Amino acid sequence: MTSSHGPKATPPNRQRLTEVTVRLAGDSGDGIQVAGSQLTATSALAGNDVATFPDYPAEIRAPAGTLPGVSGFQLQFSSHDVRTPGDRPDALVAFNPAALRVNLPELKRGGVLIVNEDAFDETSLKKAGYSRNPLDGDELSEYRLFRVPLTRLTREALADSGLTTRQVDRCKNFFALGILYWLYSRNVEPTVGWLREKFARRPELARANEKALRAGYNYAETVGIFQTVYEVPAADFPPGTYRNLDGNEAVALALATVAQKSGLKVVLGSYPITPASTILHRASRLARFGVLTFQAEDEIAAVGAAVGASFAGALGVSTTSGPGMVLKSEIIGLAGMVELPLLVIDVQRAGPSTGMPTKTEQADLLMALYGRHGELPLPVFAAGSPGDCFWTVLEAARVAIRFRTPVIVLSEGYLASGAEPWRVPDPEEIEPIDPGFLVDAAEFSGVYARDPRTLARPWIKPGTPGLEHRIGGLEKNEKGEVSYDPANHERMVRLRAAKLEAIARELPPAKLDQGEEGDDLLVLGWGGTYGAVSEAVARLRDRGRRVASLNLRHLNPLPRGLGELIQKFSKVLVPELNSGQLQRVLEATFHRPLDGLHKIQGQPFRVYEIEERAEAMLGAQP
Repeated sequence: MTSSHGPKATPPNRQRLTEVTVRLAGDSGDGIQVAGSQLTATSALAGNDVATFPDYPAEIRAPAGTLPGVSGFQLQFSSHDVRTPGDRPDALVAFNPAALRVNLPELKRGGVLIVNEDAFDETSLKKAGYSRNPLDGDELSEYRLFRVPLTRLTREALADSGLTTRQVDRCKNFFALGILYWLYSRNVEPTVGWLREKFARRPELARANEKALRAGYNYAETVGIFQTVYEVPAADFPPGTYRNLDGNEAVALALATVAQKSGLKVVLGSYPITPASTILHRASRLARFGVLTFQAEDEIAAVGAAVGASFAGALGVSTTSGPGMVLKSEIIGLAGMVELPLLVIDVQRAGPSTGMPTKTEQADLLMALYGRHGELPLPVFAAGSPGDCFWTVLEAARVAIRFRTPVIVLSEGYLASGAEPWRVPDPEEIEPIDPGFLVDAAEFSGVYARDPRTLARPWIKPGTPGLEHRIGGLEKNEKGEVSYDPANHERMVRLRAAKLEAIARELPPAKLDQGEEGDDLLVLGWGGTYGAVSEAVARLRDRGRRVASLNLRHLNPLPRGLGELIQKFSKVLVPELNSGQLQRVLEATFHRPLDGLHKIQGQPFRVYEIEERAEAMLGAQP
């Protein structure tokens, strides 16, 4: 154990690492997310690849010092490509006993453990369920423990700030951040610049937090409690302009790109719900790029407005999370019946009902595939990473417009708030989107007369001369006349379903991400499992294991050739953050048993979890 009151140390050793995982944890009011975000931004500016996982409680202000109120932020920064926020952290900063109790089991043996010893009083220990102070015994002997009086040192550093004690105490996250910056050779200046901009109207707060940051850095440098300072060299990225991007920001940028590339107004009708809400917040700043936002009174009104926008010649979009998808289902059916383009983006969270609204899950797949009355199969796509949210939404919009159909995009809480460096594409890399409005009455042969290749009906703006027409939720014939003819109904149901086959023909076929056909094992994931699956398979292959991986973006229709590809592997593992929904779909579609790895804890997969299961399936190495 190392004490802050120990003797002055000799200059520290410098050690170069290829990757580091850090976790900060404390109460919701401790500024954990802010500190984590700043460490992420600074690491990205230093040239590292980064991946983050903010993990915070559902309550806006959970009871202080309690286990359910612990807020956490984990990031991995690296000199090579990383796809997850890391498994077990190399370093943990615990602001109170509850944060220590919740997060200690994940810390690597021998890992750096920095605790705010001022917070380990009798009351806080009792709230965390400790019968005695863990800092005083041998309980933490397997870790490199650093007891830092964060509260007292911050108060001393800001004694002349003129702030209240409460305001001063809220700066201790930046004191701790300063320690981390010194420990991992980070530059404080980017964060200083951020503080001055963030608190431009409250310069006294900017000065206080900057002073705390520098005080933490100087404390670590001068007190000498650390024997080693770590350096992580910059990663070798392809040339380009990069920005740090989370999944919901990526969705908002994709909507603006759709507007620019199609010439359409994009109308986002939404009702706030965690973890989708920030899409609406961010899109509301993009009006100058053609994105109009409407916060409706409820989920039904939100998607209804989006369908109305599509009827009027814009692209309607609606964002939500699990319970909101249920409420939207009737109007999604209407959009399918009138065959208008519509994007519905479901940022999945742990459920059912209000469940665990800030925790991640992949449990809405079957609802997205089948959650409608009547028979109306719809395209369902899933994003694999925060940056991939941009490309998935862009592709979904193309399909919705070209095929005149609602498209459901599945994101996840893990992707929505997680961030990674994202190369900003050159606008010329993105092809235009042709809305293909019908404007010539001479070409009109019926409201539901279809393009023979896409099976899409004409898209006609209301008020176009000579193209007055009627659509609605009642079944109709090709001319748009209400029809109760049994044969017409069956023909229309089959035509709407046949669009999926037309879409499948234009989407890329199934292709392995890693490995070769005929390897001993295929790990087949979807959506946000991409990062953990790809890293696990890469590690296995580095050890000589014959393992392949494939992550599905297109869940309906499934990629062409997927069934044949699966048959080329004797063992297939399907990891999912649910009880086996994709596994069930694949087994029913391709008539072969598969192995599943199911996690339903509101937490993303760790890489080692997939790695260990794969090793168990492969058996001893020959």
